[in-house]
Amino acid sequence: MQDFTFHRAESVADAVAKLRARPEGKLLGGGQSLIPVMKLGLAAPTDVVSLAGLAELRGVRVEGKELVIGAATTHADVADSAEVRGAIPALADLAAHIGDPQVRNRGTLGGSLAHNDPAADYPAAVLALGATIVTDRRRIPADAWFQGLFATALEPDEVIVAVRFPIPEKAAYAKLPHPASKFALVGVMVAKGPAGVRVAVTGAGAGVFRAEALERALAARFAPDALAGSAVPADGLTSDPFGSAEYRAHLVGVLARRAVAACGQGGGGP
Repeated sequence: MQDFTFHRAESVADAVAKLRARPEGKLLGGGQSLIPVMKLGLAAPTDVVSLAGLAELRGVRVEGKELVIGAATTHADVADSAEVRGAIPALADLAAHIGDPQVRNRGTLGGSLAHNDPAADYPAAVLALGATIVTDRRRIPADAWFQGLFATALEPDEVIVAVRFPIPEKAAYAKLPHPASKFALVGVMVAKGPAGVRVAVTGAGAGVFRAEALERALAARFAPDALAGSAVPADGLTSDPFGSAEYRAHLVGVLARRAVAACGQGGGGP
């Protein structure tokens, strides 16, 4: 890890100002994404601007038909939140199975979305639920946020403030975790809500994506057996020592059926 200068932001506006004055700087949330890549030499910021302690970036609330979660809210806080469990229990369950206790108690929603690891859990929830990412200057729909491997619509000097999740009629998440990291070898989030049926897949490719064939099948009939005959092609999916592209394509179907079944067992919204 190379030397860097540490800064503690006093507000979101202060964080933006510090970033603009230091073009090679990076934001630090819980440190569960940035610190590992710095240790590996994959990132070498000259400056690190910490968002820790900014109360304006924390918290969970329900506003009308949306669940709003602050960007600096930890995975553990999302998992334990009565508001999340009441509005979108599937999201609380997803957060409760991210990594290990250390990761859950330090990692943040905003940090996960800014990093956009192709095997992270939160991107599947954000995309399937049709969430909106709120920054210090604009609102970005999930379909425009994810732009490929570790790439998002976030500008270098932009700060995620919160995420707004439309409360679905029902939703559930199912994944096969990596045995060591607990990242998703494949994870599938299924949601039925204001925007219809949406199915998002993480861990299977270069980034999270929607499985449109599965969405069409479930829109016609929302049941596990409705997915018979519908599949995600293996072309373009990840192949590594933990699973071939064909294996991951098969897992998408298996996990999608499990998620739909969970929706009928209390896995959805209120």
